[in-house]
Order: sequence, then structure tokens, then C-alpha cells
Amino acid sequence: MFPEEYLDLLSDDTPAFLFLATSMADGSPQVTPVWFNTDGKHILVNTARGRTKDRNMRARPQVALCIQDPKSPYRYLQVRGRVTGDTEEGAIRHIEDLAIKYTGKPWRGSEPGETRVIYKIKPEHIDKH
Repeated sequence: MFPEEYLDLLSDDTPAFLFLATSMADGSPQVTPVWFNTDGKHILVNTARGRTKDRNMRARPQVALCIQDPKSPYRYLQVRGRVTGDTEEGAIRHIEDLAIKYTGKPWRGSEPGETRVIYKIKPEHIDKH
């Protein structure tokens, strides 16, 4: 599904940011840069319950995203897809792994009362640039 020549952007060795576009209740777009990884078939993003992207993805599962090459900003993958699931199970471990990938340091810890969640996004259309 993912283009072979872009697999480096999906690697745990490449801290490429993913710009996630969701839709607000009024239909307007909302974009957030996020950490991510993949299970080979899905894009996995981690957030906290109650944040804007969390509320938007639960209410409107159609999303778009752009994964930009940190070494060459005009090289990127553009993906349209659908949220196919979310889970709190393993979400703390997931954000800890992402913290190491993106910062090289341990996760600072969640805010008091914060619940972490992993969203699974199934790509439906991929454009290479």
C-alpha cells in the first residue's frame, strides 16, 4: 500500500512529522502536526482524549494527512483515509516510543487526569510528491 520509495518516511529511524487534517463540526478544516508511526497497513497517531483532533476523529472519521521529509520539504506523501479504530490499550507505551523517536528522550509523562489514545488510520488514497 505504501510506496516503496517512501518507506523511509514511515521508518522508526526518521522523525518525519505528520500534518493531520480533521473536520470541525461546522465543516471547517483543522490541522495539527503530530508524531506517528505505522503498523505496515495503518498510520498510528497518539493523542489525549478531549483534544480537538480526538473529538473530530471520533465524530468525523474522514481525514487527510501529509508526511513531510525532514531532509527535503518538497518530498512528501499526501494521504486521504479513514479512522478505523481507536484504543487506550498500549497508548502510554506508544507515546513513550514516539517520544524516543522524535526527541531522543523519555516521555515527560501525561498531564494529571489525561487519557492517552491511539488512533488507527487506514489510507484510502496516497499521492507521492
